Amino acid sequence: MKKIEFSREDKAEIVSKIQRYFGDELDQKIGILPAEFLLDFFATTIGAHYYNQGLRDAQAAFLKKMEDASEAIYLLERLPDDKG
Repeated sequence: MKKIEFSREDKAEIVSKIQRYFGDELDQKIGILPAEFLLDFFATTIGAHYYNQGLRDAQAAFLKKMEDASEAIYLLERLPDDKG
């Protein structure tokens, strides 16, 4: 699997959220560099699990749409005219 990477802007936003979480929920301060290391750790160790779940969810949604399309096509079918 390709390494999960974030744009500079996205990484800064996520790091800010990590810092805010540590402050609000854990009553701890965390610096930018430790927050970036934590983000990298999560991206490399558990990121694949979230990515794979996203793929499974997308596949399930796609299959549901395909079933709906198959049903709609079936409803459009016409029986042959026996009068002919």
